[in-house]
Amino acid sequence: MTPAEEGYHAYRVGEPHGFARNPLKAIIAPRPIAWVSTLSAGGVGNLAPYSFFNMINDAPPMVMFSSVGHKDSVRNIEETGEFTVSIVAAAQAAGMNVTSNPFPPEVDEFDAAGCARAPAIAVRPPGVAGSPAILECRCVEVKRLRGLDGNPLDTWMVIGEIVAVQIDRGCLADGLFRTERAAPLTRAGYADEYWLTEATGLYRMPRNRAPG
Repeated sequence: MTPAEEGYHAYRVGEPHGFARNPLKAIIAPRPIAWVSTLSAGGVGNLAPYSFFNMINDAPPMVMFSSVGHKDSVRNIEETGEFTVSIVAAAQAAGMNVTSNPFPPEVDEFDAAGCARAPAIAVRPPGVAGSPAILECRCVEVKRLRGLDGNPLDTWMVIGEIVAVQIDRGCLADGLFRTERAAPLTRAGYADEYWLTEATGLYRMPRNRAPG
């Protein structure tokens, strides 16, 4: 049977998909948001959100985010080798939204958005005060992405190793970090859409273990 006969709307990327807007970001969602704080070599702060973000290794703990465009965050990390990732709480949505604007390099988005700084303990860039958790990172690699044709894209992936962590005690219960207490804001598919992670979304399922 064809995908259409199986009930699928199928298309090849690069050809018309038949939707009002590209569905891929809605399919790969919700996505965690890295609220990335950096400092330029001259000490000017920068704060910007990136939803192409995730943890990619456990030991040592590593995260990645990618920037469409060689933006201030990437340039600062290339210069200094350090950044922090603050998890975005729902109450910080408006401030996060302000920092998504394309401010010039001499503008510190902490000040533009009225965000308070939380001093880091192992790197120079501060985190965002009030965030449920702050990951302090040192850069492992900045990699420019390429397509199947081998041509470079205007997209830059930053891989960082987490060297210190700060956690809001209000997000802890019974010795565990509780995601539902943090209620992080995550990115949905389209320009004005986000998801809020809450306790009602928790689903538990024991992992199957192979016999013997």
